[in-house]
Amino acid sequence: MAPGRRVERVAALIRRETSELLINGIRDERVHQGMVSITNVEVSGDLQHCKIFVSVLADGEARSQVMDGLEAASGYLRGELGRRLQMRRAPEVVFQLDRGLEKGTSVLSLLGELERERQIRGEIPVGSDDNSGQTGNEHS
Repeated sequence: MAPGRRVERVAALIRRETSELLINGIRDERVHQGMVSITNVEVSGDLQHCKIFVSVLADGEARSQVMDGLEAASGYLRGELGRRLQMRRAPEVVFQLDRGLEKGTSVLSLLGELERERQIRGEIPVGSDDNSGQTGNEHS
């Protein structure tokens, strides 16, 4: 098996096991103050370091506390991953806040706002109406 495929497989297993541990294993109340989703897992080529990207659906203070709780649980998580994945040496786990979903929502909100402003001004772009570019001469 190529080293790249092994790293990908280990990353997928870490993602699955971490998700399970977030639901049933980690008892720190700070972690459960918001909805936590794992968006990505990156594992180094030597399998010694693991970066887990998480999205936290919570306000600013609760998000900060969730991240503190995850950081505090990283040692427990490392031990559990080593045991569950039967790895000789479990990777060092680091949690990284992924703001991609927030940015995507913000961009969609801005695009919606721009569209509303254009409709109010009557600046509807060509091709956006129901006729989609048809002129009056194209009817048979």
